[in-house]
Formats: sequence, C-alpha cells, structure tokens
Amino acid sequence: MALPDIIEIVPMTGPVTADVTVPGSKSITNRALILAALADGEVRLTGALWSEDTQIMVDALRLLGFEIAVAEDAAEPCNRHLTVQGLGGRVPNAGTAEAPLEIHVGNAGTAARFLGAFVCLAEGAVRLSGVDRMHVRPQSELFHSLRRMKYRIDSDNDLLPAVFHGTGPREIACTVSLQHSSQFASALLLSARAGTWIVDIVGDNVDEAPYLNMTHELIEAFPHAGGEFAIEPDASSGSYFWGVNCIHEGIEVTHWPLTGWQIDAQFPRFINLPREVTHNTDLGDSIMTAIVLASLAEHPVSFPALHRLRVQECERVRALRTELTKCGARITEEGDTLHIEPSPDLHGAEIDTYNDHRMAMCFAMLGLKIGGIRLRNPSCVKKTFPDFFQKLAAAPPAGLGAEIRDADGNTLSSEDLFAE
Repeated sequence: MALPDIIEIVPMTGPVTADVTVPGSKSITNRALILAALADGEVRLTGALWSEDTQIMVDALRLLGFEIAVAEDAAEPCNRHLTVQGLGGRVPNAGTAEAPLEIHVGNAGTAARFLGAFVCLAEGAVRLSGVDRMHVRPQSELFHSLRRMKYRIDSDNDLLPAVFHGTGPREIACTVSLQHSSQFASALLLSARAGTWIVDIVGDNVDEAPYLNMTHELIEAFPHAGGEFAIEPDASSGSYFWGVNCIHEGIEVTHWPLTGWQIDAQFPRFINLPREVTHNTDLGDSIMTAIVLASLAEHPVSFPALHRLRVQECERVRALRTELTKCGARITEEGDTLHIEPSPDLHGAEIDTYNDHRMAMCFAMLGLKIGGIRLRNPSCVKKTFPDFFQKLAAAPPAGLGAEIRDADGNTLSSEDLFAE
C-alpha cells in the first residue's frame, strides 16, 4: 500500500538507542552518474541512492543511449549498485531540431542542470522539461555559459522547457557565476573533460562554495578510465536523525561520511545551536533541519543568507516561516534572514509539505517532540529518501520505534510507510 495523503507523527515518550542507516548521497550519486557515462570504460557505483531524483537521471542517460545495470544493495533498501558503460565522452542518442529527443526531469534540479551541459556533447537536439515548479527554477546562468561556448539553447525565457542543440566537444572557454547556484558551475565542470572546455568560475564565494568543492573533489577521485566508486551516505538525510537527539539522546547514524565532500556532514556540531547559522558556510540543505530545531532552542537563533532556499523545490523560506508559525513558533522573516525566538508554546498543526521532501522530513522530526503534527502529502520524501518513515517506525536499533498514524488514527504498518 502507498502512504496515505495525511499522516500523524506520534511523539516519542521514552529513551531510544538506535544506529540508523541512511541512503546514499543524492548530490554525489547524480554527479557520479554523469562522470561514469563519460568515462573510458565500465564504472560500478556502489551504494548509489535509488530514489525519484536519481532514477530520473538513470532514465535520462538510458534515453541518451547508455547501458546501466541495476542491482540490489543488501546494506540499504534505498540504495543500488549501478554499473554504467562509459563511452569515452560520446553521447549516442539525440533528436533533430524538428523532433528533439524528449527528456522529462521532474523537479530534479541536479538532473536538469547537469544534463543541460551534458547533452551539448551529443550530435543533435534534446529537449529538457519538468514539472511546473522546475519551469520556474533558475537556469539562465547555465544557458548563457553554454551559448558563450557557441552551443544553441532555445528557450523563450531562459527557463525550462528548453531545447539544447548538441554539436559535440569543442575547445573553448566560458565563464560561469555562482550568484544563483553552484549547480551551474558543477554542470559545466562535470562535462568539461569530455567537452575539452575551460571553465572559469567567478563569484565572491568561489573558495567557500561547498557543493562546488564537492564537484572538484569528486572529479579528482573518480576512476575516469573505469573501475569502482563508492557513494557515501547522504549527510542531509542523516541530519533528521541526528536532530532527534535534541528530543531523545541515544541515536547515531552509522557510516557517517568522513570525506569532507558534504557540507552537511558538519551537522552533528550544530545540534547545540549557536545564535547564528549561515547557509553560506555552515550548512547546506540541512540548514532546514536546524531551522525547525531552533523552535525548540532556549535562546534566539538567526539564519542569514537564505536566498537560495527561495528557488529550490519550493519557496523554502516562506514555507518554513508559514508552517512553523502554524505550530506556534515565534519566527520572523527579515530580508533573507529568519529569526527564531524561544517558542515554549509549540503545538500540533496540519503541515503543508509543498511537495518538498525536506519540509516533510523536517516536520516529521518535530512531530517526535510535539503532539498533533500531521503531514500532508508525505510521499514527497520519495525524491531522496523513500523509506524515511519506515526508518522512523522500525524497531530499535535499526529504527526509532515511532508510531505513525493515518488520518483516522490507525497505526500504519511498515508496508504502508514506503513512499512510491
């Protein structure tokens, strides 16, 4: 059975000792898939995330002519071992200007941006489109960079849907800014070796851009001639379980990533929140976890530089403020900063998730402390963590032993809690 449209998280009442696993990193998996397709031979990706976003990338690469074998991962149900037949920089399939190859990227930002650069290496036209939200998410910086390299990109408004007219590799340079998203620079860097591109990255925070650093490190470590590459667990997905330690201590996330590639691997240091946490240098996606936890803090906490959260899966700054306010949190929005005061009178509410996986997981975590938290559209967690609610409900030590109910108050079984 599928997850119900509305679920209620029942607060935990006693101590829990748990060692929870989380699926592989989405950011690393989708980067590694692009690099594997461009490699000079077969690459086996172990521990790769198998969720909506990464399946979108796999499906797209298959449409473009790449062979990808999928095998179960006994250690984590939402991971797979993926064997990709790299073609040495060649992209076999594309359409014509009159009938471009159609690829739908859903609301997967990494797939949309990384594929936008990648398909320029094909000999022909590819049209990328997605859900309505994807059609308003920024793309112009990538489009402008590709056009400066003499690739033709057809778009009425520099957004998706767009048609990319690939003409293969060409020795040429381009400049890309980090102002709106580091994903544009990462997209160009991932395909630069095969495209023989020289990519010049500009912006005030080039040396501190965590996801750009991930891309650089990953490219350096990747087996470009073929081989095996291990995907580490997703630190942002692990942040929800570390965050539960603010409610009940005794929870660990096993195999915590140690490479330093993921900025969110720092999250355990932020469980005892300082008075300011910035999205620029402290945390990536897990800053949403910290914002929700700040409503439980005993001191004020400010979160500046949240502008990039506004153009992600939903307008996350507004969404967080709106839903925390429903729960009685004392939260104000000032420019791109959220200020949260101690909120002793928190209470339950029906939470809109905005079809945003991280909104659902953040407020599920809060529901383990505050009674009456009900989530609409909880299945949106399929984007990155399909078995999230199963892990909340599983008996310790593999899970937290939490109770999750449907809208009628019935306790849901493990089979009911998988998001698909």
